[in-house]
Amino acid sequence: MSKTGYLGPEGSYSQLAAQNIRRGTPVAYPSFPALFGALGRDEVSGIVLPVENSLNGGVMQNLDLLQNAEGVLAVGEIRVRIEHRLVTIKGAPYGGITRVYSHPQALAQCAKFLHEKLPRAALVPTSSTSACLGMINCPSDAGIIGLQNIDKKYELSPCAISDEKLNYTQFLYVVKHSPQDIPSGEKVFLSITCAHRPGALIQALSAFADEGINMTRIESRPIKERMGEYRFFIEVEGDYSSPAVQSALSRLHAACSSVKILGSYAHSE
Repeated sequence: MSKTGYLGPEGSYSQLAAQNIRRGTPVAYPSFPALFGALGRDEVSGIVLPVENSLNGGVMQNLDLLQNAEGVLAVGEIRVRIEHRLVTIKGAPYGGITRVYSHPQALAQCAKFLHEKLPRAALVPTSSTSACLGMINCPSDAGIIGLQNIDKKYELSPCAISDEKLNYTQFLYVVKHSPQDIPSGEKVFLSITCAHRPGALIQALSAFADEGINMTRIESRPIKERMGEYRFFIEVEGDYSSPAVQSALSRLHAACSSVKILGSYAHSE
């Protein structure tokens, strides 16, 4: 039976993504590096990996993990609606809350609410949103968690507390895959590095514009071993095997210092 690894524990947004993508039985792991380890050992057929949030942008740790991994490829994409709620022990008053636990992304996405409603509370990061449930032991503790799979012994805020109503996270479904056998899809995800000179990035990106390819995302990430230089993560619309995409990639290889294909996928509902 195929299995899909996700960042646990149960109740996390990653579990919801694993369930919705329907590629195998969801199995929880304690960290994102552990997910890649499980994939490398063939404990799972694939993993779901959050790579971008509509409010906070790229999940940099996971972009680095995907970049550094060999023999893997993103072959599916799914977006999960994020609906954060404040969770407390039943009957606990807001005025007595001194600590709020959650994943750093969730804390950042609810920063305005926390500043206005709980300005004196300490913000304590956890490995995932659902992990904060294990930290709520008294009326002064609170957490930020997703609406799914909430334990009935806790009390949820009556409405979502994200700073913006439209809050989505993009997850990629990543599998072991040969870079010589890229599947067809609706989007291509890749990384490039350019020469450190004026106009190098414009020259590279013009390959997509000249072929009429729409670029849906670009994100820069410092190259740790080369101070002042950057790697660019790019998502474009198009089938990897199409003449237009192949022509653009050929020009990228000629213009860039490095090109790595990270994914070829269609969106899953």
